Amino acid sequence: MLSLLYQEGPSTEGIFRRSGSAKTCKELKEKLDSGAEVDLACESIFVTASLFKDFLRNIPGSILSSQLCDKWVSVMDQGNNEEKIKSIQRLIAQLPRANVVLLRYLFGVLHGIEMRSEENQMNAFNLAICIAPSLLWPPVSSTPDIESEFTKKISSLVQFLTENCCRIFGEEINSLFGEI
Repeated sequence: MLSLLYQEGPSTEGIFRRSGSAKTCKELKEKLDSGAEVDLACESIFVTASLFKDFLRNIPGSILSSQLCDKWVSVMDQGNNEEKIKSIQRLIAQLPRANVVLLRYLFGVLHGIEMRSEENQMNAFNLAICIAPSLLWPPVSSTPDIESEFTKKISSLVQFLTENCCRIFGEEINSLFGEI
């Protein structure tokens, strides 16, 4: 999925904003869940993006770990960019290795898309609005106002992560997918 999103996302206007066919997404999700072979290259890239966001939403406790939720939310309230980056790196170090690997590839994709935002209309802000709700959610449900404020803070964090991913994850994030 990420490889396809890396290849096609940067040249696709509205990637992650537009939804794939709900019927197709449901059918493919059922196939994937059953272990059946699925060729996503034959599907719309919007279906792949929708499936990937659904996958992220179904990671138990979220990819950023709901146990660290308060710490993630407070990152953007910290001082300068260097302090924010160091705080983010400390939080990433507390995540399970599988989560860290997936985050590196995800932000490699988002960075590639953002680099061609004039073509695809998906700058870091737009990507964050679309992806953030799939990366972290509060451990307990709350009022709509609190959830709205939470979503704004997480979107701001994801925008910052996207804009600074090379400093956070390392310059090799640009070559994670090799010569696709």
